[in-house]
Amino acid sequence: MTAVPTDADDDRWMDAALAQARECLSWGDVPVGAVVVADPGEVLAAAGNQRERLQDPTAHAEILALRAAAARRGAWRLEGCTLYVTLEPCAMCAGAAVLARVDRLVMGALDPKAGFAGSVGDLVRHPALNHAVEATSGVRGEEASELLRSFFGERRHG
Repeated sequence: MTAVPTDADDDRWMDAALAQARECLSWGDVPVGAVVVADPGEVLAAAGNQRERLQDPTAHAEILALRAAAARRGAWRLEGCTLYVTLEPCAMCAGAAVLARVDRLVMGALDPKAGFAGSVGDLVRHPALNHAVEATSGVRGEEASELLRSFFGERRHG
């Protein structure tokens, strides 16, 4: 039987994802962080965006964290895991969560321009796919949004 996560658990792991997002600022990348947690609370992997650092268009926080979690587990299936991410995943990352068979997705800020876990589209719960991911949004959402607003505000004015 798997442990049912509480709001305090979600807050704790989102805090870890926010820490990853803040690290991205040191290399000039969009501050998005992700953490993969296996039930009952074991961190398998954590990452921040590294597109600028690696010059890799696929080096989103979610992709990096899912890859590391699968490597640590020794299996690509991440059943029994929750993906915490500070920003609603794009189509690529939402698709990766589905393909990895993640049980839950917990998001901070929504992304009305590119989010595919409910905003622009809903890939994680699409009825035609062979796996659906339970999704929760708004966990530390204002904090995640402020981090992004600050980053882009400095880019525009700095």
